Amino acid sequence: MQKIDINCDLGEGETSADCQRDALIMPHISRCNIACGGHAGNLDTMQLSVDNARKNRLIVGAHPGYPDRENFGRRSLDIGFEHLLASVGEQVRRLQGVARAAGTQLDHIKLHGALYNDAEANSELAENITAFVAAEFPQLKILGLANAQMEIAAQRYRHAFIREGFMDRRYLNNHQLAPRAMENSVIADTELCLEQALRLATGQIFQSISGDELQFSVDSICLHGDNTNAPSIAQQLVRYLHLHDIKVRQ
Repeated sequence: MQKIDINCDLGEGETSADCQRDALIMPHISRCNIACGGHAGNLDTMQLSVDNARKNRLIVGAHPGYPDRENFGRRSLDIGFEHLLASVGEQVRRLQGVARAAGTQLDHIKLHGALYNDAEANSELAENITAFVAAEFPQLKILGLANAQMEIAAQRYRHAFIREGFMDRRYLNNHQLAPRAMENSVIADTELCLEQALRLATGQIFQSISGDELQFSVDSICLHGDNTNAPSIAQQLVRYLHLHDIKVRQ
């Protein structure tokens, strides 16, 4: 049976109740990316998220973003590479300490929100972040968008990279994500999301936002945890993939 990794961004709330909701998703995924205080999250949510991830045997990674809690890291910040990299390093080390205290270790880094999008579109930013991760966190893989700038930079640095695809986002013809501002860039229909996840997992042809044919495979599929129906969608995804002889990797 073929296997696929399912990842989810978690720990982005402020309370234990938020973490309990996240925990409902965990039995159905294989990897989680935990917010570490930049765009969201605090010491309590990090500790609870790591503990819940351990109980569910999940691979745990850091989810740093622009240090902009007011805008949830969804706005690009022009703060200079030095300041940005210092913030990313501080966020990752903060979660590393929490994980170490819980008797586990981090596996990867996935950027959040505007920082993710900026790095995937800007080769200079991707180069700087990848060089920083390779030097400061050589043991941590980078989880990023397939076919974009972070993957190219990771290849140059020979740094381990996990190619990510999105089940609920439309793609442009160049394999990049269609900007959220574009009409129909987000797939709201669950059945269509499940079908796109299957096609990404197996490298089958699927349609771009303009209706053209695309074809590439990914190592991991992102399930958005901030969707109120995320636990149900996660369960449906596992069931749908299993019907097609694909198992969520553990």
